[in-house]
Amino acid sequence: MMDWTTRECRVFHRTLTRHARLYSEMLTANAIIHGDRDRLLGFEATEHPLALQLGGSDPAALAEAARIGEHYGYDEINLNCGCPSDRVQNGRFGACLLGEPALVADCVAAMRAAVTIPVTVKTRLGIDDLDCDEHLASFIEQVAAAGCDTFILHARKAWLNGLSPKENREIPPLQYERVYGMKQRFPKLRIIINGGIETLDQAQLHLRHVDGVMLGRAAYKDPYLLAEVDQRLYGASDPSPSRLSAVESLLPFVAQEQQRGAPIKHVSRHILGLYNGQPGAKIWRRRLSQPQSGCGLAYIRHALDAVQ
Repeated sequence: MMDWTTRECRVFHRTLTRHARLYSEMLTANAIIHGDRDRLLGFEATEHPLALQLGGSDPAALAEAARIGEHYGYDEINLNCGCPSDRVQNGRFGACLLGEPALVADCVAAMRAAVTIPVTVKTRLGIDDLDCDEHLASFIEQVAAAGCDTFILHARKAWLNGLSPKENREIPPLQYERVYGMKQRFPKLRIIINGGIETLDQAQLHLRHVDGVMLGRAAYKDPYLLAEVDQRLYGASDPSPSRLSAVESLLPFVAQEQQRGAPIKHVSRHILGLYNGQPGAKIWRRRLSQPQSGCGLAYIRHALDAVQ
């Protein structure tokens, strides 16, 4: 979810669910070590529980980045071994690491030694012709021995040669049964399923077989589905927030961003789908998409007029 689950996106999603764990966009270890840490790692207190997703394959660099992430207050460090983009492959991280379980184990061990918060791994079921349950199980076993007890499995293989990242999200078939099989094979590990899950009804069906569900594109394109997560998946008794209350909860953050002079699109692009399927949704999206300088409360309220 690079360029998607930014700080602005996460603050918005937190107005809809208090309990779901949010994940940062993937950040490379070297960017964190050598870059503008406050810009890359800064987040709002409301975002907890929050995981920092890292990309990299150098155990020492990942350990240092994880240490920095824990210092900033993240609740989890997640190593991405699932992204199939060419840029990621050229940096020797992402999905290609599924073919190097010993290296991933070294990375996890280094991070576990550097932090006290959990270190988790997100990966695919396979890559290219390296796509069988025996290899995936061996990968999980080796990485678990290094100190990882939670694996997020995107229920597709990845074709590193021949498919674009977009095609890798759609063309390789989903194989949920293989994820279920890994949970049966490793009952003491936490196995979380990801990939193609579009509704909470589907999520609840998966939870009969695994320990957790990760939503990506569905939560971004139709964010209001998050409004029932706390009640349906966490047993919360509070009523679900309305779309209007979610926007009103976001307005103090918008005002804060306005004072900083941040462009409105840093916030507005993440809330375009909030009123999908509702009267006035088209006008809402059009008003939020109109070019504006600055991040004004009046701009958001003008868009709200279309859906009230």
